[in-house]
Amino acid sequence: MPITELQVYSVEETDAAGGVCVVRCLGGAARAGQVYAAGPARLGLRRIERHGRPVEAFGAGHTARVRLAGAVVALLGRGQVLTCVPPDGHALAELEAWLATGPPLGDEPLPRTLRSLAGGGMRDEALPAGVRLRWGRVALAAADRCARAEGASGLARGIDLAHVRGYLIREFGPGPGGDPAALCREALALLDLSPREAAARAAVWRDLPRAGIVHLRLIKNLLGHTEAVRPYLADGGPLREAVDAWSAVRPRLP
Repeated sequence: MPITELQVYSVEETDAAGGVCVVRCLGGAARAGQVYAAGPARLGLRRIERHGRPVEAFGAGHTARVRLAGAVVALLGRGQVLTCVPPDGHALAELEAWLATGPPLGDEPLPRTLRSLAGGGMRDEALPAGVRLRWGRVALAAADRCARAEGASGLARGIDLAHVRGYLIREFGPGPGGDPAALCREALALLDLSPREAAARAAVWRDLPRAGIVHLRLIKNLLGHTEAVRPYLADGGPLREAVDAWSAVRPRLP
């Protein structure tokens, strides 16, 4: 069964306990009593009205006026997507099962919604380390799906993946959190310039076309993640030298 998602059209009224919104169901079936995630916050779906009458549920493609419990309702914005989660707030096992079978994107949260949900679980210090690591693996899958769904470049995809991998390594250490050497090797393999070529372009970056400037900025963002895990690399060796060579160039990039 697809995960239910609601997209906010408007927030009509709010109070300390929650508020009333007009929403559209993007998938699944919305029912009174469900719990929805808005980033790390949780909202309870208390009442549904359609055409001025209370109803128990409504499905994909339909709109409704709903009462949501939770002070964060006041902060919701038009277009924001709310994802249905189990009452305990963790849909981890269900997401892992779907990701393992390679479901179509329409049968799971939208890629960016999935990435936000997984990123929140990965960073939730109230959860056991093992659960946070599992959320990290979902976050990696979500970043990859985002890249494919949005047609992102290899560099942009690499930045998102390195961001998650670097966080897990720094938070849980090499081994449980991942392999810092593999992160650096794979990141550097995405670069189509040598450090010397990048430095030469950086010296005249204001004269470059917009695409050239964006390219250098993507390289700079990616290098930030290799620098972050550099302390975990073995002393000496070509990989450490390559990371250091790029680190010397990075401050000069736009």
